[in-house]
Amino acid sequence: MIRNAQFVVSNTDPKKCPKPDRAEIAFIGRSNVGKSSLINMLTGVKELAKTSQKPGKTQLINHFMIDDRWYLVDLPGYGFAKVSKDTKDKWEKMISSYLTGRDNLCGVFVLIDSRLEPQKIDLEFLNWCGEEGVPFVVVFTKADKQSKTQTDKNVKAFLNKMEDIFGDIPDYFVTSAEKGSGKDEVLQFVDELISEYESERTN
Repeated sequence: MIRNAQFVVSNTDPKKCPKPDRAEIAFIGRSNVGKSSLINMLTGVKELAKTSQKPGKTQLINHFMIDDRWYLVDLPGYGFAKVSKDTKDKWEKMISSYLTGRDNLCGVFVLIDSRLEPQKIDLEFLNWCGEEGVPFVVVFTKADKQSKTQTDKNVKAFLNKMEDIFGDIPDYFVTSAEKGSGKDEVLQFVDELISEYESERTN
């Protein structure tokens, strides 16, 4: 349960992120995957992450302080269709240097649209995370937007692809920001990651 969530800072330079003095959990996904809605649902603060119908709204690394204990980070999406190659390259460089350079990053929640069949861009990004040793968890979004049968079918197809790539199935959650489903499970998992990080630091 999150009691307090406050915006801290936005920037384009991972070196200017807040001091890595506490656990950090990041959220990332393809443009328009429902990331802002999910963050707002988890924190219980409606306008914390700005939702937009226009994909690619998040173009910065956004840090939020949660309960004075850990940072929630809203990262720019990947796979923007409507930006120049130069801008896209800059974003990719920023995201990759953030993901590989933050010592206090305990987990990256990679959001996948449950309405779609497995997308190459998502699989490539997860493959990159695996190669770079970035600790990721998969979160399927928008589960309320179609029948449960269709959601289950798409989730299973995606997990099968993940098993082909990695040899096993990663931790995953199925969520709906509108219905609030998956919230408790995701927050429970976040809490476990943070507790583990904190106990390692004190030992």
